[in-house]
Amino acid sequence: MGEVIACDLGSNTLRIVQLSCENGKRVKEFERIVRTAEGLYSNGYIGESAQKRILEALDEAGQVFDFKTLPVRCVTTEALRRASNATAVLQAIHAHTGLAFEIIDGTTEAALTLLGAQSALTRLDQKASSFWLMDLGGGSLELTCKAQDFTFSHSFPLGIVTLTEGDSGTLEASLEEIKHTTRSWPKASLLVATAGTPTTVSAFLHGMRYSEYAHEKITGTRLTCKDYEEALTRLLALEEKERERWVGVRRSDLIVTGINIITKLMQTLGFLEMIVVDDGLREGVAIALCERVHITR
Repeated sequence: MGEVIACDLGSNTLRIVQLSCENGKRVKEFERIVRTAEGLYSNGYIGESAQKRILEALDEAGQVFDFKTLPVRCVTTEALRRASNATAVLQAIHAHTGLAFEIIDGTTEAALTLLGAQSALTRLDQKASSFWLMDLGGGSLELTCKAQDFTFSHSFPLGIVTLTEGDSGTLEASLEEIKHTTRSWPKASLLVATAGTPTTVSAFLHGMRYSEYAHEKITGTRLTCKDYEEALTRLLALEEKERERWVGVRRSDLIVTGINIITKLMQTLGFLEMIVVDDGLREGVAIALCERVHITR
């Protein structure tokens, strides 16, 4: 198999990659903020505005990728897992674009994300026998512990979009649930983090505006709680328009929430530092497609 395309429709972002199966390199990539889960916390369904943004983004992506010729797998996650109108939304997407998105559960999402993150660690020559992986999305948090030949993972209904629009008290309750669920997991010194908040914060601290983002310069960078606190202080001191130049349009409130979640999560789990990787679910989907392994449950 030469090249494949993987689509990840998340609760906040649509991310697409075209990957070479021969060398594992990205041939093309695409990302748009669509805020799929906007309003989901209060009304339980994907709203018309979000659906419109998704279709517009997919139309734009259709000018970049050859969806009709290359092997394609499209997945979607927590927002569609929760939405009462999920079937209708996916049918509308298929009718409009011809793309068939499948809703994957949290366990499958974690397994595919781990596949993507491990490919990044291999490129970095990071030989860790055990590590924890954090994937904080718009609607859910996937935590995975890789210890030798054993893998432990759990999906928590805690996301930056749903928490931004919901009750802030949910975070403390979620942290208690996370602490309880992971207390028997093997300990590790390395925490790996993927998804928008850590990559955006790392880029900001390295002087990289949102339009200038380069994944190869971000993957492998390290962040501490103090780094997140510094980023938050500096971002909040900026005017809204200037802040958006750094973190992206319709993202500034989400990044603030994401920073709050991550710093408290690091403190709860006892990690002082994390290594940031850009590779996540979409890369894992692409790798599995290259290897002809259909990871699903």
